[in-house]
Amino acid sequence: MKTRKPLLPYLFLLLLLPPPALSSASADFNHLFGYTAQPQQSMNYLPQWLSVLERHLIQDVPEGNCTDTFFNRCHLKNWLLFLETIRAKPLLEQINAVNLYANKKSYILDPANYGQEDYWAIAREFLYNGGDCEDYAITKFFSLRWLGIDTDALRIVILQDTNLRIAHAVLAVSYGNDILILDNQTQRVVSHQQIAHYLPLYSVNENKWWLHLPGL
Repeated sequence: MKTRKPLLPYLFLLLLLPPPALSSASADFNHLFGYTAQPQQSMNYLPQWLSVLERHLIQDVPEGNCTDTFFNRCHLKNWLLFLETIRAKPLLEQINAVNLYANKKSYILDPANYGQEDYWAIAREFLYNGGDCEDYAITKFFSLRWLGIDTDALRIVILQDTNLRIAHAVLAVSYGNDILILDNQTQRVVSHQQIAHYLPLYSVNENKWWLHLPGL
């Protein structure tokens, strides 16, 4: 079994936050996994995510020379070419293809990759090095953004896996009247209503983030 990150750092983050805002979240995500989403006012509580957004703009750009035989520099170029091949397909086919493409990468913990307990990798880093759960979700997020899906239809969700008793991350996508979950632990894209062992803690996209609270 793969060792993943403990839940404690995420719970500690929640203890530092002010009371949730009273306004309701988008109806599409308001009851994700049966929890109520409460929008938050500042992204400054999520420096890892802010760093990802900044580095994505600067570094996730098409590459030049791919002839180096020692280190394959074409991962990012191959990713962009893959996205072009599915750009004209129906949305559900795009979602499934993106999930499968990212899930082919190796699962590697942050200490082995970056010498840090918790590092959020952009697509370039993940496609070169593999990564852990949030790295899969981040690359899927930016894959669908490259395909033209609005950021309001996407959320990276940090949650508790109650089966494994660990923190985990997935990508949630609004699709019709449902929310689909793209998860590195399964090749199938499924509705959030079919998953009973995930308890969401918070979610984020490019514009905002939300706490997920029970019984509101």
